[in-house]
Amino acid sequence: MVKIHFSRKQLCIPYGLFLALFVVIPMLLILFYAFTETVDGTIRFSFANFLNFFTSTAKLSTLLMSFTIAIISTAICLLIAYPLAYILARSKFKKKNVLLMLFIMPMWINFVLRITALRELLDLIGLLGTDNYLNTIIGMVYDFLPFMILPLYTTLEKLDNSYLEAAADLGGNKFTVFTRVTFPLSMPGVISGITMVFMPSMTNYVVSDTLGNFNITILGKLIDQYFTTYDNWHMGSMISIILLVIIFLTMLLTGRFKDENRDARGANLW
Repeated sequence: MVKIHFSRKQLCIPYGLFLALFVVIPMLLILFYAFTETVDGTIRFSFANFLNFFTSTAKLSTLLMSFTIAIISTAICLLIAYPLAYILARSKFKKKNVLLMLFIMPMWINFVLRITALRELLDLIGLLGTDNYLNTIIGMVYDFLPFMILPLYTTLEKLDNSYLEAAADLGGNKFTVFTRVTFPLSMPGVISGITMVFMPSMTNYVVSDTLGNFNITILGKLIDQYFTTYDNWHMGSMISIILLVIIFLTMLLTGRFKDENRDARGANLW
């Protein structure tokens, strides 16, 4: 029987190929198109797309609208998900995993089907077409709420009860224990949930088109328009790069906040 031994470098080859074909090369193409323009059939290096984005009132208003919808949707998801995750995680329900599953199950259903069903429900109760912004936010919350619940539940369920008991023994009431111990210890789940809801809410134009009657334009829709409708890959790529920078900065800030929060807990907990 022949034994085949693979070194670590050899085992990395499939991953390296995948990374090169589906991450590195597409990113290089996006960068190429973002910082070039076509003039008389000739492609040349240019910052025109970058300047055009930040000098265009329409594009900046789209960016602001995307931020507004994402912030409101994320805040509502957090306000709904935190009490729910807290009750499920800290309760003694024997079937709490089943209850959690009921909130996670919508993620298993096709996204388009869920949004279409929500559209029919909004139409049935008379909200569809009355307020496109409200309907879009309802759709974002409905779609991304499970992504907020799951990390919060996981973090709260793993909390060490000894911290809570120590805080209570030191004279803390329920409100003090929650604000000084429970909530700070649950911040990793809060940050993970915010990250998983905020960024997709800025780009998920299927929700805004379906529930906003194509009257709401967010960054994801704007990118799609430049690639398909306007056939301007240069500006579409530039907007994609700007969105990637926003995602990177968000992840950088949330990661730093996690580190600072961890240090603060070590210094200030009971």
